[in-house]
Amino acid sequence: MNAQNSGILKYHGISVRILRSLLVFMCLSFTSFFFLADSHAEIREVYIIKIEDETINPVTADYIIDAIDKAYQDKAECLILELDTPGGLLSSTRLIVKKIISAKVPVVVYIYPSGSRAGSAGVFITYASHIAAMAPSTNIGAAHPVKMGGGERSIWDALRDLVDSFSRKETAEEEERERRIEEKEDILGDKVLRDTVAFIRALATEKGRNVEWAEKSVTESASVTEDEALKNNIIEIIARDEKDLLSQLNGRKVRIGDETRTLNTKNVMVKRINMDFRQRFLSVLANPNIAYILLILGFYGLLYEITHPGIGFPGIAGAICIILAFFSMQVLPTNYAGLALIILAMILFIAEAMVPGFGLLTLGGLICMVLGSLLLFEAPSEIMRVSLILIVSLTLATAGITIVLVRAVVVSRRHKVVSGVEGLIEAAGHAETDIAPGGEGKVFIHGEIWNAVSKEKIEKGSEVRVVKVEGMLLEVKKT
Repeated sequence: MNAQNSGILKYHGISVRILRSLLVFMCLSFTSFFFLADSHAEIREVYIIKIEDETINPVTADYIIDAIDKAYQDKAECLILELDTPGGLLSSTRLIVKKIISAKVPVVVYIYPSGSRAGSAGVFITYASHIAAMAPSTNIGAAHPVKMGGGERSIWDALRDLVDSFSRKETAEEEERERRIEEKEDILGDKVLRDTVAFIRALATEKGRNVEWAEKSVTESASVTEDEALKNNIIEIIARDEKDLLSQLNGRKVRIGDETRTLNTKNVMVKRINMDFRQRFLSVLANPNIAYILLILGFYGLLYEITHPGIGFPGIAGAICIILAFFSMQVLPTNYAGLALIILAMILFIAEAMVPGFGLLTLGGLICMVLGSLLLFEAPSEIMRVSLILIVSLTLATAGITIVLVRAVVVSRRHKVVSGVEGLIEAAGHAETDIAPGGEGKVFIHGEIWNAVSKEKIEKGSEVRVVKVEGMLLEVKKT
């Protein structure tokens, strides 16, 4: 009985030890789970996008807007926009500004790296941000609006004005009319300026930044460095690099809608958002040099298809290039007068090859090509205009290719056919036999003896010329 009790107690002790081990294991498991869950919850992300030496256009606007939406959906701590731009289109700038102001996630505009600038449209985007920062050796300013594009004038208006400028004589009434038009344009420019000033003042007031300098940047194209910007309450931070920026952002308070949020950027995970393939492709098309090259290549393709019909590929490729060029012109500040001059230059080049112009048409085409290329894109910054070297190179190449190609086609059409049945017409030879009127004989043509008929009497050895070819029978007459 004592042995049995002893066994029971021993078994009971082993069970207690096993139970204790299970309890300890469960406690450790729960502790590890909560620790890992808490660690995972502490992982925060900061999204970074980059506009590097690019203009503000519909493509960059789409890129920035999509990034803001993604940062909000993924509950990022904030979105940092690394900005380096000479400016861009006011319409695209307004889209970006409206999205930043209504964003549910803090947007930090960081003019970076050193040597970058936020010009023109970049000023508005910086002022709209929740926090503005600059790297050393950067600048911001020069936001004066510049009239771009052809306005409401069509390409036909530009062509008509171009023709009229060579033919009409100025009268007092016409001079007065032009003066009134110029006054109206000045009034329109003044309206655009006033609207832009009101736009930047509203942004400055909303974000608590320097209103006076904001107005000067628009009216007087004022520009300042990072130290002056910080001193004049244009920006809040000067940061050496991204790490320094994140350090200075930590603990700052930003207002999102009706709530105030404190940024926690300590030990955050940085995630970069790049343009997708569609945006990268459209961004390439938004380059004025690319648009200009596409336009000229499209002309080459169509010209080759016209002069060499039946191939197909050059015409299709040329049409695609021209369509892409027109898309680029929709994005860029296109001046339709410049486009009209380029089209006129193409017409003059073709005309020089078709008719004897003694070089005058070519000279006119070269002048129109250069002027049209210079006027094609109106912008205050070099990055939004066609390169002068590219203009000169393509102008000379276009003139040479057009004249040589079209002239070769014209000359080839004027040449007599020397092969095949058509080559026998008007071919000369001599009679191998006598040929009676209405009768048949032999003639020697092109090194061959042919059966021939004639409506007149032809003696053997007489010089003859082919009048008509019917199958293997030639109709000839005396030379």
